Amino acid sequence: MDDETEETGAGSAVDQVVDQIRALIDAEGLTVGDKLPTERELCERFEISRNTVREAMRMLKAYGIADVRPKVGATIIDQRMNRALDIFAFNVGEISRETFDDIQGFRELIETGIALSIFDAATPEDLAELRELNQKMVQAGSIVDASEFDFQFHIKLISLTGNRSILDVYGIMKPVILRIMQRGKTLRIIEGETYTEHEAVLRAVEAADHLAFQYLMRTHLRQGLATFPDPAITPTNTG
Repeated sequence: MDDETEETGAGSAVDQVVDQIRALIDAEGLTVGDKLPTERELCERFEISRNTVREAMRMLKAYGIADVRPKVGATIIDQRMNRALDIFAFNVGEISRETFDDIQGFRELIETGIALSIFDAATPEDLAELRELNQKMVQAGSIVDASEFDFQFHIKLISLTGNRSILDVYGIMKPVILRIMQRGKTLRIIEGETYTEHEAVLRAVEAADHLAFQYLMRTHLRQGLATFPDPAITPTNTG
């Protein structure tokens, strides 16, 4: 059996080489723009075939860690954020119940956990801006436009924490979040339920009511779950 396909307890030979190259990058303090050792040097260092090294390099390129070019060799890059964007871009079609649970569950952890930071930071001007976004959502002429204002409402709340990392993550997730916001929505729902839920959240912020804020935000984020079939109901037990 070729070493590049042989499986061991630590995974395939290619996986092991990928891990070894990443460890080498850390150990030698290599950074973006630096060259990796040549194929021959890697073969000698890891005592592995050239085919395995080439496959490992293809994986590093796919991960956005290295740019591999013929006669040039491998150069360290950092395109991991773009890879993440690509992954989420492929998920903007039909949203499954599992995807909904994953995304909204993540948002629930973030958006219910930032209550105290929001209470400390929110100014009357911030609340006025949030209410303006809520009103623009109602006045939007389409679900697509309304969902954009819905998203901006949540981004504005998160921005009050001053945490740029969370905002970056939400930027990556935006296509999927918008798709979730649009699922099963009509302008009637936007004008009624979503607007009212947003306003209730803002009143909880004004009152600095931690428990109310968490309950209202969690309920708001879970509303779309009703648009999915109940997995407990099957054709044999629907009555």
